[in-house]
Amino acid sequence: MNTYYNPDDLEKFASMGELAPDLWEKFISYYSAVFEEGALTKREKALIALAVAHAVQCPYCIDSYTQSCLENGANEEQMTEAIHVACALRGGASLVHGVQMKNIVKGLSM
Repeated sequence: MNTYYNPDDLEKFASMGELAPDLWEKFISYYSAVFEEGALTKREKALIALAVAHAVQCPYCIDSYTQSCLENGANEEQMTEAIHVACALRGGASLVHGVQMKNIVKGLSM
C-alpha cells in the first residue's frame, strides 16, 4: 500500500531512544503505566487513545489503537462513536476560538 505515512515506520519507534536512552526508558515506563488497568479499563483507555489519535491526526496511533481497541473488546460501533466524540470536541474548540477573532474585530473596529 502506498501511503504518505509508511506503516512500517511504526516498528522503528524504539529507534527514537538510540541517542537518548534514559529519556526513552522514562517515556516507555510512563507510557506503559498509563495503559495499565486502573480506574479505567484497558478497553476504555484504548477507546480514549483512539479518539485522541484522531484529534491529533496521528496515523500511527490510529493504526495502533484501532488494533488495541479490537484486542480489548471494543467493536467498530464503539470506536466510531469515540471518534465522533473527538470530532465534536475538536470542532467545538475551533468554534470557541472564533471568540478570539470576534474580540480582534471588535477592537479594530473601535
